[in-house]
Amino acid sequence: MAARPPAGKPPSSRPPAGNARTGKPHTGKPLGVSLNRALSKLGLCSRTQAEVLIAEGRVRVGGKVVRNATLRVDLNRDRIVVDDRPVVAERKVYLILNKPRGLVTTRNDPQQRDTVYACLDGLDLPFVSPVGRLDKASEGLLLMTNDTQFANRLMDPASHLPKTYHVQIGTVPDAAMLERLRAGVTVDGETLTTIAIELLRSGGRTAWLEIVLDEGRNRHIRRLLAAHGIEVLRLIRIAIGRLQLGDLAKGKARHLTPEELALLAG
Repeated sequence: MAARPPAGKPPSSRPPAGNARTGKPHTGKPLGVSLNRALSKLGLCSRTQAEVLIAEGRVRVGGKVVRNATLRVDLNRDRIVVDDRPVVAERKVYLILNKPRGLVTTRNDPQQRDTVYACLDGLDLPFVSPVGRLDKASEGLLLMTNDTQFANRLMDPASHLPKTYHVQIGTVPDAAMLERLRAGVTVDGETLTTIAIELLRSGGRTAWLEIVLDEGRNRHIRRLLAAHGIEVLRLIRIAIGRLQLGDLAKGKARHLTPEELALLAG
């Protein structure tokens, strides 16, 4: 007579089940992404706009209305529908914009100020987000994309991606002042330093500096110069890494070329 198999259930080849309440596997790592982030990653809208759509009951996952913006979803498996239309991943878009002064770098401004999205009017684009920020009074090179991995890589502080600015100031600095600026300064507990500061030209009571940063603290250059009593008249970003703003007209945007994307790849 053949021997009976050992008592008990046979071992399962299925992976360990996750926690049904938290949506996390036993490793503690969250499954998928939150629903509001999923809609943003798919290029439909911003996370804030997604939260509104979800709260209004306009979003279905797997055929069921979902009102929880933090619900974890799997972009490769879950069928997401908004206003009875399936949401599919949009083509990847990479834009360079010459931001004019006076526009804020956001999609929805609580103060109803003009935003950089005014520069994209009339263009056939999926939802895109700015890569980093330029404050309202600053100008120049701004990247916009719907590729979140691309954006996160460029904004990662560990990348130390240099950004170059031309800054007009309301004084003509001497050599000693330039050295003090290069030494950096601590403001409100933050140490503000630069990669390089050079005098480009001067005339009368003003001068232009070229300043290179490899980090992006809030109003970094303005705070650094203000700490030395220097007024900023204009601040223009002219390069990110090896990508140059070039002769792109103010307020205009265009798609990056494959060669330009390669400049940002390494």
